[in-house]
Amino acid sequence: MPDKITAQAPAKLNLALAVGARETSGLHPICSWMITVDLCDELEVTRLLPDRFSRYAVLWHKDARRRSDIDWSIRTDLAVRAHLALEDRVHRRLPVQMKLEKRIPVGGGLGGGSSDAAAMLHAVNVLFELGLETDELAKIAASIGSDVPFLVQGGSAIVEGFGDRLAHHDRTPDLHAVLAFPEAECSTAQIYSLFDELTPGPWRGDAVRALTAGMPEAPPPDGLFNDLAPAAVRAAPRLEEDLARLSEIAERPAHVSGSGSCLFVVCDDPLHAGFLAEAVEKACGFPAVAVRTTPSRSEQAAGLTR
Repeated sequence: MPDKITAQAPAKLNLALAVGARETSGLHPICSWMITVDLCDELEVTRLLPDRFSRYAVLWHKDARRRSDIDWSIRTDLAVRAHLALEDRVHRRLPVQMKLEKRIPVGGGLGGGSSDAAAMLHAVNVLFELGLETDELAKIAASIGSDVPFLVQGGSAIVEGFGDRLAHHDRTPDLHAVLAFPEAECSTAQIYSLFDELTPGPWRGDAVRALTAGMPEAPPPDGLFNDLAPAAVRAAPRLEEDLARLSEIAERPAHVSGSGSCLFVVCDDPLHAGFLAEAVEKACGFPAVAVRTTPSRSEQAAGLTR
């Protein structure tokens, strides 16, 4: 068995997100086209001797572009919860030392905590030779957060229901984009509450699925949408101005990812993304980074990497 594993936890983008009205369970059904991109947190997990107690550290990576206070209880961190969920699954202690260095902004709608949890599931599974298949890890992931099952595999997928129904694509489109990090944080709970107040429009699940018809080509920038965007703008009014300014600079639509507040623009190629990120930083005064999609674990295992 290896003593230590270092893993990348990639951010996710909601290229399209349809949200339904809140159900009696209190949850909202979704249909979303999700992809993973190469803005990553770094997770280092070390296996400890059986008589040791687990210890965890969460800090910002030296390369992080948008930082905020790490002020949550360590027991509520999603990567820590993933470790504890695995211990419950196998009915024994799995002592580890975790060092998590974050680049993905907190409260940005990029799924950083969920991706950390998915990476932790894989790392502990390998470190202790638990032999759990990816499908089993995805079942455990569902108890941690709605984005975690998708991020166990990553790549590109249509995610439906409450994050529990996934249709992974065989190939992830080679997509380039710019992520922009305005000075705003959006609470997911608050955004969904505001979404209810704004009265949900017609269900657009079919529109999400239609966007993937041209796979594996990248989607048209003007065909993307996010039903939570109006609620995000209501919660953080400055986002409306930021979206308009970003769209003006890019000369194409800018979008909110997930429940916000991070914004993105789909680009034509890596050169376009690099120049646009520089232009956004100069014009808007907030960080922007060029990113590219990352393949799923299945694609990597099959050697289908770029």
